[in-house]
Amino acid sequence: MRGRLWRASNPDLPETERQRHVDALMTARRAVREARDDPAALKRARAGVHAAKVALGERGPPWWTDGAPDYNRKLARNTPYAEWAEAHGLA
Repeated sequence: MRGRLWRASNPDLPETERQRHVDALMTARRAVREARDDPAALKRARAGVHAAKVALGERGPPWWTDGAPDYNRKLARNTPYAEWAEAHGLA
């Protein structure tokens, strides 16, 4: 999105656990949309989105164990993936 790399969900999550977190994420995203005029509710809803993304492995500590760096939210053109991103029209 906009030339940034985004971390994928942890592929080692059991399907039932992954689905539970995806459901929580979707619920939290709906709550964000519905809370636009209530700052406290919006803050809670955004916290729910963040918690679900951490549970899925999309944020927080890296879920992989090979020591590779985390380029989450980095501009693709500023990472070792620049050539790949350019070839796919992402940079």
